[in-house]
Amino acid sequence: MRKSLVKKSKFLSLVLRHDPSAAGVALDENGWVLVSELLGGAAERGMQISLEELEEIVETNEKKRFSYCQDSGRIRARQGHSVEVDVELKAVSPPDSLYHGTAERSLPTIMKEGLKRMNRQHVHLSSCEKTARHVGARHGKPVILKVNAKAMYEDGHLFYLSENHVWLVDFVESKYLSLADFSH
Repeated sequence: MRKSLVKKSKFLSLVLRHDPSAAGVALDENGWVLVSELLGGAAERGMQISLEELEEIVETNEKKRFSYCQDSGRIRARQGHSVEVDVELKAVSPPDSLYHGTAERSLPTIMKEGLKRMNRQHVHLSSCEKTARHVGARHGKPVILKVNAKAMYEDGHLFYLSENHVWLVDFVESKYLSLADFSH
């Protein structure tokens, strides 16, 4: 994504995941908002985003955070909401192991209490250590946790896979966690 669009992408994440009122819009029950309302509300609050820029952000966002429905003129965030929406995820069988990146300072609490969704609707997991490391590095010295997804699934826990390949669960008990890599 072009550097000039980063601030606009972050604004879209704020509005579509956490605070729709920042653009004076309301999300429907599935997290959708009309593009025209979003762009108009953003402009009224000093964030000018053209339709072409919006399309470029959706297409080039590294994490593929947004889902754009040109047919209906709507957009939404794919996951990561702190506001209550149903992004219509279907439960699926996970791979044997998944990964979660966090900061080293959070490790004692996580190993005692498990992975909690905190202010989001789900705990976010990835299928590769590299992605988990990148996520963990945003919060400090990264630590990669390996999640025994197979055992969780066999114990009845539900897993969801978002459109942009982020694995989502409600909670991960510490008994399913181990250190994947502590050397980097």
